Amino acid sequence: MKIGFVGLGNMASAMIGGMIGTGAFQAGEIIGSARTQETADRIAQKFGIATGTDNRETARQADVLILAVKPIFLAEVIAGIRDDVDEKRTLVISIVSGRSIEWIEHEFGKTLRIIRCMPNTPAMVGEGCTCVCLKESVSDEKTYAVDQETALRIMGSFGRAGILPERLMDAFVGVAGSAPAYVFVFIEALADAAVRAGIPRKQAYEYVAQTVLGSAKMVLETGMHPGALKDMVCSPAGTTIEAVRVLEEKGLRAAVIDAVGACVEKSRSI
Repeated sequence: MKIGFVGLGNMASAMIGGMIGTGAFQAGEIIGSARTQETADRIAQKFGIATGTDNRETARQADVLILAVKPIFLAEVIAGIRDDVDEKRTLVISIVSGRSIEWIEHEFGKTLRIIRCMPNTPAMVGEGCTCVCLKESVSDEKTYAVDQETALRIMGSFGRAGILPERLMDAFVGVAGSAPAYVFVFIEALADAAVRAGIPRKQAYEYVAQTVLGSAKMVLETGMHPGALKDMVCSPAGTTIEAVRVLEEKGLRAAVIDAVGACVEKSRSI
């Protein structure tokens, strides 16, 4: 199976790094094209994959074609490759925000096997989170099942992947697609607090990042409610509950909910 990327930006780079880094795919199975030769050369050198600037060649060679360009360029890109995408052979996967399966198929002007996915940047280290959205109606259930398995295999190769209805894609963008940025802000704030308390910055980032990693792993592996895990750390009249009180007083919970809501609405408006 040959997997082709049209667009080799940050998200595509994160996915390719995860796919190869986890050993799920070999560099020889992946190809890609970029707008500039500079980008194509950089990705080729970094990951050892075949790259170029010809989107049509990528589309012709790929069994799975991943559209990884900015939303404003997608119509132009599709217009340039529509005649090179084989309806029977090629599975098209889009990771472009704000462009529905129906919209993509309309731009291609023909019935295609299309899956819409939204990964996030922790894919680069094999810890991505991706939602997979499939067509609501298909004529070939067997092919549909194979395509779903293919998409989950690719997206699951660099983290966790699951099926969501397309109507929830914008919500996923708010709580997972864009959320690494929120977590990085939180890590930076915690590290600043550590530095203020006297811990050297390099160590502060290490301690904070490991704490966030371990906390997330506890949620995933214990299956316990985050509130119950929080209560385990909060001793009566202790230091932790005092910090939690201040977070609640300052509106952390409401700020996070409002931030995600703003992100969801922005995603819907693109």
